[in-house]
Amino acid sequence: MVAKRSIFEEVGKNTAPQATAPKGAAAGGVIDAGRRKGARGAIRVWLMILFAMVMAMIVVGGLTRLTDSGLSITEWRPVTGAMPPMSEAAWTQEFEKYRAIPEYQLQNKGMSLAEFQFIYWWEWGHRQLGRTIGLVWALGFFGFLATRSIPAGWTGRLLLIGALGGLQGAIGWWMVSSGLSGDRLDVASYRLATHLGLAFVILGFIAWYVYLLDRDERALMQARRNREEKLFRMSTGLMHFAFLQILLGALVAGIDAGRAFPTWPSMNGEFFPSNAFYVPNGAGGSLPIWHAFFENPGLVQFMHRLSGYGLFAFGAVTYLRARRSPNRETRSAFTLMFGAMTGQVVLGIFTVLTVARWEVAIAHQLLAVLLWALILYARHTAAYPKPQSLRG
Repeated sequence: MVAKRSIFEEVGKNTAPQATAPKGAAAGGVIDAGRRKGARGAIRVWLMILFAMVMAMIVVGGLTRLTDSGLSITEWRPVTGAMPPMSEAAWTQEFEKYRAIPEYQLQNKGMSLAEFQFIYWWEWGHRQLGRTIGLVWALGFFGFLATRSIPAGWTGRLLLIGALGGLQGAIGWWMVSSGLSGDRLDVASYRLATHLGLAFVILGFIAWYVYLLDRDERALMQARRNREEKLFRMSTGLMHFAFLQILLGALVAGIDAGRAFPTWPSMNGEFFPSNAFYVPNGAGGSLPIWHAFFENPGLVQFMHRLSGYGLFAFGAVTYLRARRSPNRETRSAFTLMFGAMTGQVVLGIFTVLTVARWEVAIAHQLLAVLLWALILYARHTAAYPKPQSLRG
């Protein structure tokens, strides 16, 4: 006897019952079933470790710059350079190489071997940390690849991080090489900005992937239907604006512009620094104006300050727009982001007033990393709002 149907049951031509999903299969489909779902969590933890290591790399790089250690190793040996000098003869050989470059001849002449060892260890530690990051990436990536634990569509994304890391190593040497000849006492500021900028790009990809892996693909697809389009566009603009400010900050650090005008809100009593477009050419004249945007301390710091004001204003507008979001977590993410941005402005001013003391400068750099991650998280919550109760 045929059982009675509910009046709410949908009837089609094919009345055969649909096959149920195998026991243990996730609702999200094959990508998130069984081992693949577990791999998302493991990959997420691995990416978090990489994020922490890259953040440490940025801090050590900042300390290397603040201690004037970056030019102490005058060769690029990605593999054999992993071993530091182990004998007095080896140390003497490295010291002789350093004594041949302009930084020693024009600034550090008379430096003792012990003083050289101090700066050498900073640069060696920076490079060694980079090698370790590469090793952690390789072990994780090829381990997940060998066990077929990488979710569908993610192999290229994870490979991209490794490729960018390799490129970062090459750009690091390109940066260092700019200070080994001529009459330069430091690396070229635009190369430093490229190096730091790529570090934040790598951090950005890692952070975004960590956020995406927090939920399975099915949940992300459902969340995307509720995307807050205007807020997402505003946060995307904020992300690009913040990246510009990071690059300008790198230019400031590259030429020690932060120490040239240790007053606020004025710049040594002026709104716009005098001689902002002057860069001496060594023959009594000035280099073309475009050099000033990279090499004039007054103009570079002015651009960083002005961009900071603009970024803060746009951040405030974005935050006020986010307060109208119906999603509680989205509102919280933008509130946290704007709080960190406010703290970064205050810390930036303090960095200027303390003539870029190393503790304050490093804190400013660390907060920039945190703010970058929070901007990306706020953007993520606008793109993929998390489900919540009707009460919000």
